[in-house]
Amino acid sequence: MYTVSLKKFIEKMEVENLTPEVDIEDIEIAQTDMNRPALQLAGFFDYFDNHRVQIIGQVEHTYMEKQGVAKSAEMIGKIMSYKVPCIIFCRDLPVADEYLEVSKQYGIPILTTSVDTSSFSAECTRWLKVELAPRISIHGVLVDIYGEGVLITGESGIGKSEVALELIHRGHRLVSDDVVEIKKVSDATLIGSAPEITRHFIELRGIGIIDAKTLFGVESVKNTQSIDLVIKLEEWNKEQEYDRMGLEENYIEYLGNKVVCHSIPIRPGRNVAIICESAAVNFRQKKMGYNAAVELYNRVTSNLTNS
Repeated sequence: MYTVSLKKFIEKMEVENLTPEVDIEDIEIAQTDMNRPALQLAGFFDYFDNHRVQIIGQVEHTYMEKQGVAKSAEMIGKIMSYKVPCIIFCRDLPVADEYLEVSKQYGIPILTTSVDTSSFSAECTRWLKVELAPRISIHGVLVDIYGEGVLITGESGIGKSEVALELIHRGHRLVSDDVVEIKKVSDATLIGSAPEITRHFIELRGIGIIDAKTLFGVESVKNTQSIDLVIKLEEWNKEQEYDRMGLEENYIEYLGNKVVCHSIPIRPGRNVAIICESAAVNFRQKKMGYNAAVELYNRVTSNLTNS
C-alpha cells in the first residue's frame, strides 16, 4: 500500500499548519477520500474511517459553535484519539485555542485553508488518487503525439529511442525514455511518467545520453501523460500474418486496464516515427467516431451488393 507524507500534502495543498509544535514527520496519508466528521462530532463512531483526512466545513463548524467550545473540544479529542492524519478547517473558519490544546495533547495537527469545503475536498481527492494509485514500471518510451499518449514498447535495441527522437523533431513531446512509470488513477485512465532521475534524458546507442529538454527546448518534453495507445515494435517475420485492415482492435492490459495495442513489424526502409504518428491520428479519429477500416469495408460490401 502506498502512502503520502503529511508534510508533502501540506506543501501541495498550500494549507497552513496551526500547530507547528506537533511533529508531523512520521504522519502518513493512506486513503484518497476525505471525511467530514459530522456524525463523530455528535458522538457516533461506528464505521468511522480514521485513516482519512478529516475536514471541518461550515456545517460542522456551526454545529460545534452550538455545542459550545468545551463540548466540541472533547469530541475533537475523541476523534484525534483514533489517530487520524490531521483535521483541516476550511473557509478560514476560526479555530478555538481549546482545539489547539487538544491537538498538542494528542499529537494530531490542525490545519487551515481559505478554500471552500467542497472544492478543497475534491482537489485533495483528485491529487491523492494520483499519488496513491497502484503503479508499475515497464521498459518503453512514452510520447505525446497530437495529445494522445503513445507508449512504444519492444525488445531492447529495436529502436524505440530513435523513434522518440524523430517524433521530437516532428514537434511532439517526450514524456519518458527507457523506463515508464504507470499509475492507475481510475478504471479508465493510466498515467505515465518518467522516474525523477532519468526525466527528459534519452539514450542513443553509439552517441550516449542526450538531454531532450536542453537540446530541443521545454516545448519538447512533458512530465506526465495519459496512456491512450500502445505500439509494440517487433522484428519483421515473413512467416507471421500481420493485420492489414484493422477492423478488430487488439488490447494489452496494464494494472487491469485495457489499452489499444498495435504490433508494428520493423524492416529496413520503414519510417516508424511516421507510422506512430499516423497510428495516433487514426486512433483519435476513431474516438471521434470515424473508422477508416470500417468505411472501406462498407464501400467494398456496398459495391459487391450493387454488382
